[in-house]
Amino acid sequence: MNSETNIVKEVNEQMPDEEILYDLAELFKVFGDSTRIKILYVLFESEMCVNDIATVLNMTSSAISHQLRVLKQSQLIKFRRDGKSIYYSLADDHVRTILDQGMDHICE
Repeated sequence: MNSETNIVKEVNEQMPDEEILYDLAELFKVFGDSTRIKILYVLFESEMCVNDIATVLNMTSSAISHQLRVLKQSQLIKFRRDGKSIYYSLADDHVRTILDQGMDHICE
């Protein structure tokens, strides 16, 4: 076996399963909407309710709610209930890291 064949074999062994790659592609699609990116940056700064996010971004609460649903389904944000209010925040530090690295990449 030549070294080129070994490299191909090694790369194939390291490739994640097709389902994992599909899930990763779906995650990155979520980042493909500037409104969702804005919401993530708002939540980067502070936990907020829908109305506050809508005010900061000068958008309707229904538009924000729709995008929050997408972010929640992708496990990028979490929420907590306080009486009748629901407060949203980033799910974990991975979301912050993804945003930071993306920003670093485009600002190089």
